[in-house]
Amino acid sequence: MLKKIAVDISPLRKFRDFRLLWGAGLISYFGSMITYVALPFQIKELTNSYIAVGLMGAVELVPLIIFGLYGGVLADKVDRKKMIWTTELFCLFATLSLFINSRLHHPHLIWLYVVGATFAALDGLQRPSADAILPRLVSHSDLPSASALMSLRWQTGVITGPALAGILLATFGIGSAYLVDVATYVVSLILIARVRSVKPTKANEVPTMQSMFEGIRYATSRKDLLGTYLVDLAAMFFAMPNALFPFWADQIHARWALGLFYAAGTIGSILVTLTSGWIKNYPHHGRAVMVAAIGWGAAITMAGVSKSLFFIILFLALAGASDMVSALFRGAIWNQSIPDEFRGRLAGIELLSYSVGPLGGQMRAGSVAAWTNLRTSVISGGLLCIGIVGLAASALPNFRKYDVRTNKFAVQQREIRQIQEKSEKNSKTDQ
Repeated sequence: MLKKIAVDISPLRKFRDFRLLWGAGLISYFGSMITYVALPFQIKELTNSYIAVGLMGAVELVPLIIFGLYGGVLADKVDRKKMIWTTELFCLFATLSLFINSRLHHPHLIWLYVVGATFAALDGLQRPSADAILPRLVSHSDLPSASALMSLRWQTGVITGPALAGILLATFGIGSAYLVDVATYVVSLILIARVRSVKPTKANEVPTMQSMFEGIRYATSRKDLLGTYLVDLAAMFFAMPNALFPFWADQIHARWALGLFYAAGTIGSILVTLTSGWIKNYPHHGRAVMVAAIGWGAAITMAGVSKSLFFIILFLALAGASDMVSALFRGAIWNQSIPDEFRGRLAGIELLSYSVGPLGGQMRAGSVAAWTNLRTSVISGGLLCIGIVGLAASALPNFRKYDVRTNKFAVQQREIRQIQEKSEKNSKTDQ
């Protein structure tokens, strides 16, 4: 029984290139999370201003949108492995510049914003290639398990990176945090260099704006894909209460528990990942995304209704668990049904759907709380999430009824991958 629900790690054993890329990302993301903590900490130390720290989010948003879309175009036109390696290299240089700046007698504040915007641009360029490369590294049937392992990699970084960052900042100073991140990039680059090239399956054309619009037209023409984007946007925009956590902790007289508010969602999501073995054998992906998104809204609503710290943290953990179920099945739909020649461009759209939604959600939560009160903001957001997700699912039956066994796009991609895998196997045998 335990074996059936435990996270399936077989892709790490079966696919060398996936193992290398997964290990590189594990190390790199761990280091990036250290810088993620160190950068705003340094701004706070230099300015002691809430506005100066919050400005970093605004600085990152525009580059992420622009380069995220163009990064999707590039992911369909260039070698995806080389794109990942090159952006990692530039991230190394950017982090090294932060270390050098931190060693100056008077570190330059403006440079922190420049590098923050650069990180957002590089992330926008890299993420579509990093997402789009996955279906080329593992078999079609192993994609749900591989997606779960990629989530586990991210969750490990979220938990361990900030924990070490706090120790480094308190003990050795800001420069040490940046230097550790630089070291992780070096290891990551060595591992990625050993991954085979993953070139476009179609003729290599010059990336253009027309290519980007072709990807958008493809995404909107498929109502099953459109449903995944709309449901995620609705869930994140209407029911993302993270901006309220410091006020929430104060309101229930538990300021000491602020860290639990932030950690609860991650704890819920990692529990789902560690017990995600069943996902590989559950075919009704559309239904799973819909139910999980409604579960997210319901859990956020119950957290807003609760006055007990225990139940608030419990429901936030359940919200994180629901969000992870949705993320895993959305990833399965994307990876198993999108043609390789569109995979990069749609990965760029996906990047925006799960990045812009939370940013807008933070603004909504704060604005409604200021206009009414905190509990109303949380509860109304959760209820709106449930209602909008229900409407979207009703209006998009192709999404709601998506079944990986019968969906024509998934069947087509499964057949293509079987032919490719057979050809690769025969090629190795001939050698």
